[in-house]
Amino acid sequence: MKTISILAHGGPEVLRSVDIELPQPGPGEVRIRHTAIGLNYSDINVRNGGFYLGDGPAFPIVLGNEAAGVVESVGADVEGFEAGERVAYAGTGGLFFENTGAYAQERNLPASCLVKLPPDISDRQAAAMLLKGLTASVIVNRCFRPAPGDTVLIHAAASGVGSILAQWCKHLGATVIGTVGSQEKAVFAAAHGCAHTILYREEDFVAATRRLAPQGVCAVFDGVGKDTFVQSFDCARPFAALVNYGNASGPVPPFNLMLLAQKGCLALYRPGFGFHANTPETRTAACNELFDLVRCGALRIGIDAAYPLQDAAQAHRAAEERRTMGSVVLIP
Repeated sequence: MKTISILAHGGPEVLRSVDIELPQPGPGEVRIRHTAIGLNYSDINVRNGGFYLGDGPAFPIVLGNEAAGVVESVGADVEGFEAGERVAYAGTGGLFFENTGAYAQERNLPASCLVKLPPDISDRQAAAMLLKGLTASVIVNRCFRPAPGDTVLIHAAASGVGSILAQWCKHLGATVIGTVGSQEKAVFAAAHGCAHTILYREEDFVAATRRLAPQGVCAVFDGVGKDTFVQSFDCARPFAALVNYGNASGPVPPFNLMLLAQKGCLALYRPGFGFHANTPETRTAACNELFDLVRCGALRIGIDAAYPLQDAAQAHRAAEERRTMGSVVLIP
């Protein structure tokens, strides 16, 4: 069975096609034949290294946290799944760098992490939206839920998570300001929920946000990290929510906690979706909410590109160079 693995940290060039022998699924496990694999920035963080708590996983590492596919076989003590069913998953219960392995033709997984796919959600849609949608879900349902009349700022609004968040916030009645890196991305963001876009490479996003929302925004949703998060404090109204959910530019640097009081009694969140959907029941409920939002047209899942799995390095390079919009999937 072919996988895309790394034997050392580094750039896209460290991605290697590696054949491994996959054992039969053990007790409580299901073997999945992948049909679509989601590329997430956490995959790039794992490939680069430096985002671990402790020493991190041992090499070789098969990347990837998210995929859709078909059940091939089930191990002992598995109930509720059978061969031929379409399923998807986002994570296997640990942190984003633990128990990776989606960049593979097939995989054995705990049955407890799987979600059955309804007929009207395609495999590519599921692989493109599950992890990103659950990340958006924990932000909207656990950190800050926008209300009609609220104004929110979303960094990287043309990204996979950003575009889902923008559409979800618009669906809830909020006005969305989104930062983007190009005019092409501004057009994409406007079509995916943003009432206003700011080209952050051409103008200061703090000043531009203050022109659009003179009293400040109710919340900032930030997947960029180092380059944007602390500066975003000056975009917020008093008692606003500041949510950092990603580190595309690097981790948020340390800062004095008193700054939150000085900037207007701000509330700070750093969520992880796994704690929001950490049981089969909560995961199924959260996924069903996402599927319903797609069905009613509130969410459109933009898939920027589908790369063959063996071209994962090319896909990583495009994502890291900010040349993608929406989601990217890998096809085994």
